[in-house]
Amino acid sequence: ESEELMQRCLGEVRALSYLLHPPTMDAAGLVSAAQWFIDGFGQHSGIKTTFTAPENLGRLPEEVELTLFRALQEGLTNTHRHSEGTAAEVVINRADGAVVLVVKDNGCGIKQDVLQRFKQSGTGLGVGLTGIGERARDLGGSFQLDSDSSGTTVRVGIPVSSAMN
Repeated sequence: ESEELMQRCLGEVRALSYLLHPPTMDAAGLVSAAQWFIDGFGQHSGIKTTFTAPENLGRLPEEVELTLFRALQEGLTNTHRHSEGTAAEVVINRADGAVVLVVKDNGCGIKQDVLQRFKQSGTGLGVGLTGIGERARDLGGSFQLDSDSSGTTVRVGIPVSSAMN
């Protein structure tokens, strides 16, 4: 029994480590890691998720890729846990000297009083979204959360040099 429990624990630790920093991100970058995560998310959640990203996004600094990947994970995890939605859309693009990630769902949205409290004080929605906002701002970027009865949109933008590929 102990051996079986230990093997299960090891399997879960391996799975968690892949989720925290997928090897495909080191090898092929953010777009590849995002596609891998979104494919798995769609399979286990049943939420139809579309993904759009430029083929030529290229590699970004490690901390930028990791921050955007965490924002993707948080946005889709919240969609699955809270939104009651059936579909999500993920877009990564470059605009105005920044890489922008958008995660949008078609769920029930966040109650407006809760959303306003979060926008004013950063409280009321747990640590995940707060942490994403802090990570983005630490990199000189932006974090925006919008929500109404037709769904929620998480937008993270992080400046990057146009010379990076």
